[in-house]
Amino acid sequence: MLPARLFASLAATAALALSACATTPYTGPVEVTRFVASSPAGLGQGTIAITFPDEVKNENARSAFATAVSAQLAQLGYTVVAEGTPAAQVAAIRTTRSPIAAAPVRERGPVSVGVGGQTGSFGSGLGMGVGINLGGGREGANTMTELSVRIGQTNGTTLWEGRAQLATGVKSPYSQVDASARTLAAGLFKDFPGGNGETVTIDVKKLQGR
Repeated sequence: MLPARLFASLAATAALALSACATTPYTGPVEVTRFVASSPAGLGQGTIAITFPDEVKNENARSAFATAVSAQLAQLGYTVVAEGTPAAQVAAIRTTRSPIAAAPVRERGPVSVGVGGQTGSFGSGLGMGVGINLGGGREGANTMTELSVRIGQTNGTTLWEGRAQLATGVKSPYSQVDASARTLAAGLFKDFPGGNGETVTIDVKKLQGR
């Protein structure tokens, strides 16, 4: 049998470890789905303008995501111009943040989501319909932040579109708008353009500094 003093020490250590696990702010991986046109000529080059098709009432969020996406596009080789400036391509940005229902995962199967708020096949003008688990029941996660970007030519032809999402706890540093914007944009454009129809999961630590 273990001496009483040693047993008490081990018990205290275990309790502290469990307490640390219980209080660690939850940060999930970035989940990304991307579609690429069959003839994506011009991707990653030329001029591109940022636009927000939907109204973004939070100016801080609008600025954070515009800055994050612009930085990634510039790294890809684009020349990013101001919104409203004539450009060869346009990057349409949509972003949302919503609470996660505290329901067991088994009660929340994958749902169909679409870039642009609608479901459909790539290039149909209706966005993309993809089964993604929105994170219900993830212990400690209570917020889902999403970023979608569609890159197209000015004639309306879609060249690429993708969606990234990140589940976080309220105390996670990645729940802050600047951090979430940088992380989601980095994940969305990692290994650009990616495979057509692929879905990848990326640890947030692998996106630091991108």
